[in-house]
Amino acid sequence: MISNHPRRGCYGIARYAPYLNQRWNEGCTDSGRLHRELRELGCLGSAHSVRRWLEPLRGTDPPMNGLPEAPAVSQATMWFTRHLDGLTSEESLRLKQLLDCCPELADTAAHVQEFAKIMDRLDGTRRLPGWIDRAEDAELPMIRAFAGNLRNDLDAVIRGLTSPFNSGIVEGRVTDLKSIKRRMAGRAGFPLLRKRVLLVAASHRASRVTK
Repeated sequence: MISNHPRRGCYGIARYAPYLNQRWNEGCTDSGRLHRELRELGCLGSAHSVRRWLEPLRGTDPPMNGLPEAPAVSQATMWFTRHLDGLTSEESLRLKQLLDCCPELADTAAHVQEFAKIMDRLDGTRRLPGWIDRAEDAELPMIRAFAGNLRNDLDAVIRGLTSPFNSGIVEGRVTDLKSIKRRMAGRAGFPLLRKRVLLVAASHRASRVTK
């Protein structure tokens, strides 16, 4: 059993223990190579620290040369769509492993992250047409299909990715109404439905005021 507890002189790389242990079990025992990989991930530990970390492992059973366990689709999707700063160090390491193993996933992640930046920065006018061109040239059927659908209604999409105004509040109220109607399920009439909708709307307004 490989321990994840920090060893003396190795505290700078302790947070990367899952990655080091995984790479060891995959058969990578070269401390120089592992140090270079950690540097790419932002680790500031020295090559000596990596060698110190590997010393106890060299006296154990040989590496298994196995592949890391594949994440669930929902888990990988979450890694792709969340802002990179919002991932934990372990999630970032797992994501890098996944993208290194599959160039198609790496290309998909690059397109998704670029599109997310366009949405976040409301930069549709300047950047969206170029993104669509690149996505339609990619060897990724789902990305190409998505880009083609955007092109079919390009003016509206650009406006939606440029204007600071949106229909989010209206759609939210419609969702509230549908949810309340499902819970009531015909057990009460319109007067109660109206009161419940107004109470939910008032609670939303109060929460926005207090923020």
